Amino acid sequence: MTEPDSTAAELAELRAHAKEGDQDALDQLVELAGSRNDLDELRALADAGSTDAVDILVELAGERGDRVELQRLAAAGSQDAADILDELDS
Repeated sequence: MTEPDSTAAELAELRAHAKEGDQDALDQLVELAGSRNDLDELRALADAGSTDAVDILVELAGERGDRVELQRLAAAGSQDAADILDELDS
């Protein structure tokens, strides 16, 4: 169930388990979303409190030089995003 080509049913099952507090399911969702560059899924997971999802979003935004995403993440409290913005500005 950890393959990037997971079916919609498998993803729905993982989401349900993650909502119930299953950390392994949450970790798998973050990993899958990161491998698919699924920013929407990563944002949803980050908004739900996943620091791993935030870390991946920061990494992806930094690689793309996506200032808007980095600013959003920094405003939400990510020091890593703020640091990357500072690096981009220097």
